[in-house]
Amino acid sequence: MKAMVLTGIKQMEMREWPDPAIKNDHDVKIKLKRVGVCGSDIHYYRTGKIGSQVVEFPFPVGHESGGVVVEVGRSVTKVKPGDRIAIEPAISCGECDQCLAGRPNTCRHTKFLGCPGQIEGCLTDFVVMPEENSFPIPDTMSFDEAAISEPLAIGLYAVKQSGLTAKDKIGILGFGPIGMSVMLPARAFGARNFYVTDKIDERLKIAVKLVAAWTGNPEKENVADLINKKEPLQLDVVFECCGEQDAINDALKIVKPGGKIMLIGIPEQQRLSFDMDFMRRKEITVINVRRQRFCVQEALDLMSSGRIDISPMATHRFNFRDTKKAFDLVDAYHDGVMKAMIEF
Repeated sequence: MKAMVLTGIKQMEMREWPDPAIKNDHDVKIKLKRVGVCGSDIHYYRTGKIGSQVVEFPFPVGHESGGVVVEVGRSVTKVKPGDRIAIEPAISCGECDQCLAGRPNTCRHTKFLGCPGQIEGCLTDFVVMPEENSFPIPDTMSFDEAAISEPLAIGLYAVKQSGLTAKDKIGILGFGPIGMSVMLPARAFGARNFYVTDKIDERLKIAVKLVAAWTGNPEKENVADLINKKEPLQLDVVFECCGEQDAINDALKIVKPGGKIMLIGIPEQQRLSFDMDFMRRKEITVINVRRQRFCVQEALDLMSSGRIDISPMATHRFNFRDTKKAFDLVDAYHDGVMKAMIEF
C-alpha cells in the first residue's frame, strides 16, 4: 500500500509500505477515506517528538480518521465489510488497574495510532484496528465528521470533567480544533458565555459566528485585562487549549477564586510553570485532560442529531499525495487554517 511517512524534521514523502493484515479474531481492516491533521501530528513533524515520544524515521503519523471496513476477523460482530466507520485511535489493554477502574484513557499499556513506539499512524491506504475501536456511522454522516469525532470526543470529555453549567462564564484560550471541540458540546449543553482568545484572527471570526460573547488576540492586546474589565468577578472555568505558557498565565489571571482551569493543549516544552500566588490565594483547581473516556459514541450522536455542526472546523482540503502541503500549512498557521483534511 501507499503511506505518507515522516522522513526527517519537516520532511515527508509517500512510500510503498507493508499492507497491514488481520492477525486477531477481533481485528478490523479499514480503507481510509479521511484523515484530519492534528496539532500532535505537527509536533512530530516540526520537532520529531512529543515529550518522551521520539520518532524513529521513517514513520507514518495520523490518528483522526474515518473509512470503510474491507475485512474482519472471524469473531467480529460490531461491523462488517462495507460499513462506514469512525476510528478511536487509542487501544487500551482492558486488564491493567486503570482499565479495570474505568480509566482506559490512562491505560498503562495504551497503544495509540501514529504514536512512536506504539502503532504506525493512519496516513496510509489501510489500517487494522480492534473491533472495539471501530464505530459505525450512518450514511447521512460525512467522513469529515467521522474523523473529527476524535478531537470532538476530547472536547466533550473536557467539558464533562469541568462540571460546567449553562450559566457559567467560560474561557477558551486557543481556538484551534480543540478549542472549537470544547465550545461546540458546551454550547449544545446550553452554555453561551464564552470568552475566546487566539492568535489567528480568522479563527476568532469563526468563534464570533458560534456566539462567543467576546474574542481577543493575545498578540495584539492584553486579553486578561480586557476580560477582567468585562467580567470583574472573573470566569468560572477556563479551558487552556494551546499548550502555551502565556495562555496558562492568562488563565490564572481570569479564572475566579475557586474556579477551574482545564489543561488540554499539548506543550512542546517539557515544563510549564504556575504563579503560585494566584494558585494559592484563589484556591484554583487545575485538571489535566488525557484524551477522552467513553465519549466517542456520544460525540457521533451529537453530530448525527444535528446538535453539533462541525462544518466550520474543516477549513482546508488536500489530496493524500499533497499531505506535506497540508502539514506545512498547519505548521505555519497560514491562510487562517483551522483543520486540514486529507482526502483519499
